[in-house]
Formats: sequence, structure tokens, C-alpha cells
Amino acid sequence: QVQLVESGGGLVQAGGSLRLSCAASGQTVRSAAMAWFRQAPGREREFVAAISWSGANTPYADSVKDRFTISRDNAKNTMYLQMNSLKPEDTAIYYCAAGYRPGNLPSDFTSWGRGTQVTVSS
Repeated sequence: QVQLVESGGGLVQAGGSLRLSCAASGQTVRSAAMAWFRQAPGREREFVAAISWSGANTPYADSVKDRFTISRDNAKNTMYLQMNSLKPEDTAIYYCAAGYRPGNLPSDFTSWGRGTQVTVSS
């Protein structure tokens, strides 16, 4: 079983940047796809970005394309999300996930972290 722990969230002003990290332990995720999802109050969990095990494939949600960058370091069992030009609508709890079935739905991923809060003030 993989344990995932997110970090790096916080409060930032609109236009600012944050870098989220997701550290995996218990089992290597070197061969797994990983992803970031987010959930705002009263809304369903939504896909943000994903990355294949090699890092070659990185789909993004349209709402974050050209502002967010997903990456991973398999040697460190860690995934990252660099978030630039943040907007108030990016405010949410951000979750990392790992799985072995390519996709952008929560059901495509079997392991989840507990989330880290990102708040963007206007």
C-alpha cells in the first residue's frame, strides 16, 4: 500500500506562486501514474494534472494549463506541482493520487493523500 503525503500549501495573494509536493512511502510509485486533484467547498473533486511514470505524458485541466506545471522525481518518490499566476478560483484542498490506470477521474487512482489547503486571496 502506498502512503502519500502532500505539503506546500498555504495562503498566497492573487498572482503569486506556490509549489506543492507529494511524498510517497510504503511502496515505490516509480511505475505508477500520479495526479493532482482539487476540491473546493461545495464542489466535486476535480482533475488538475497528471503525469505518467516516465514523465513523458502530462495532461492538464484547461483551467490550469500554462499556469501549473507537474513534475516528478522517481529517485525521491516525490511528485510536484508548481503553481504560478494563482487566482482566487484556485482556492481548494489539493490532493495527490497514484494509480496504474491512465485517466483523469478520481476512480482511476487507488491511493490518495489527505490533502493540503491552498488559499488565494484577491
